[in-house]
This record gives sequence, structure tokens and C-alpha cells, in this order.
Amino acid sequence: MNTMPIYFRNTPVTEPFTFDSIGNNWIQDQMNRPKGYPKYHYLQTEKGRGILKVQGKKYTLNPHEGLLIAPFIPHFYYSSDTSWQTTFITFTGTIESSISQLLDNRQIIFVEKELGIQLGAIISQMVENYETHPEDSLSISMDCYRILMHLSNGIHTQDLMKEPLYQRYVAPVIREIERHYDQNLTVQSLSRQVYITPQYLSRLFQKFLGCSTYEYLTTYRINKAKEYLMLHQRMEVQEIAGKTGFLDTSHFIAMFRKQTGVTPLEFRKIN
Repeated sequence: MNTMPIYFRNTPVTEPFTFDSIGNNWIQDQMNRPKGYPKYHYLQTEKGRGILKVQGKKYTLNPHEGLLIAPFIPHFYYSSDTSWQTTFITFTGTIESSISQLLDNRQIIFVEKELGIQLGAIISQMVENYETHPEDSLSISMDCYRILMHLSNGIHTQDLMKEPLYQRYVAPVIREIERHYDQNLTVQSLSRQVYITPQYLSRLFQKFLGCSTYEYLTTYRINKAKEYLMLHQRMEVQEIAGKTGFLDTSHFIAMFRKQTGVTPLEFRKIN
């Protein structure tokens, strides 16, 4: 296996999102792009430390910290350590033009360590999967979408983490949902974990995220169900319901239809 894997797309673009280039364990050289890069470009430190200058600002990228840069934004980066090792991905796809809207038209997004660990793991898994199954374009597209959604969510989370009530009550509940969405979570059990009433927790979710705790939990589970439906074509709907925390298949189908307008099987056919 290549110790410094890097791959460039060499087939026609047929998926909504995919990579134009991707790599990890990369010994990063100095790079000066006075006209920017033509794609959305995410660069993250694995080891060492790098300096990135863009739009008059200087960013220090410590391990697991990263920066997403929009197309054609001039930038310059270099190592501030003996060796700077990076992970990176650039994005393309049939709906590439929608990325800016997905990211609130941000030209620069700084990624802190906690999110960077998640993104680095996804990119590393993508590289490993591409080495063994380069034809699996659907899985690649889903992973690219996951990265973009993490970046989109990270925009709002960075601002919200400045809010004491969000940090104390809402953020721990979101982490619990992300880790254990497949288990028998309820608004009551989640609120007990942060020692407040279910009603107050839902008011906080509504204030900061625009939805109730139950709506957030259900939406997260439905999004996970979409991944199962697309990536595991032979998995039964009943099994997907169980894997995403729904105890009753009929309830799962009803909630899925309410959120998406179609049944799980119709969603699978469409996609």
C-alpha cells in the first residue's frame, strides 16, 4: 500500500457529490496559489503543524485542525514544523454548484480538533475503500455528502458553543444522540442526563436549533436510515428501522414518509 496515498478522479462525474482529489498521510510541501484552487478544498493536519494564509489572515493548523477554502480564493500554506503531514479532499459532482448554499456561502471554514477527528476518520476510510473498491461510486458520494454536512453543521456549532446554555445542556444531548441513536432514546431519558425537565430541554432546542428535542432525534434517525437504504440495497426495511432506533416498523415508515414525502422503499428506488 502506498504510504502517501493520493488519488485524482479520472472518470466522468455522475454522482451528486464526489471527490476531485483525495489523500492522507501526505508529507505536505509549501503551496502558493495566487489564483486559488478551482474546487472547494479541505486541508487538515494529521501530524506536525502548518501555517495557512488566506484573505489577510494567518491560521495555524495543529493536529486534527483543518480549513475549507472556497474555489478561486488565493491562499498560501507551508510547514512550521520539521514535517507537516496532512489529509485533504477536493469536491466535485453533478450538483457541485449547490455546495456554496449548503455552506452558507462561507469562503473559509476553520475546523477545530473535535470535528477534525471525525472528518479525518471519514477521509481515511474513503481512501482505504477507494483502494479496494474504486467502482463503489455511491459510497464515495455518500461520504462526500457526510463531510459537507459535518462542515455545514460545524458552522452553526462554532457560533452556538459561545452560548453557555447550549454548551451546558444542548451539546451533550446532541452527542448522546449521535452516539446512541440506535438505542431506546427518549426526550425524557435525554433530559435526565443533563438534569433538566423535558419541556425545558425542548425549549432550548427550539431556541438554538429551531426544532424540538424529539424532532431533532427523529430527523437524525431518518437521515441515518437514508444512508442504510442507499448503501445497503438488500437490507430489509424492518432491519433498518431497528438499526436507527425505531421499535416499530410501521411507526418508522410513517415518520419516514412524513419527513420525506415517500416511503423507505420508494426512497430507495428514487435513489
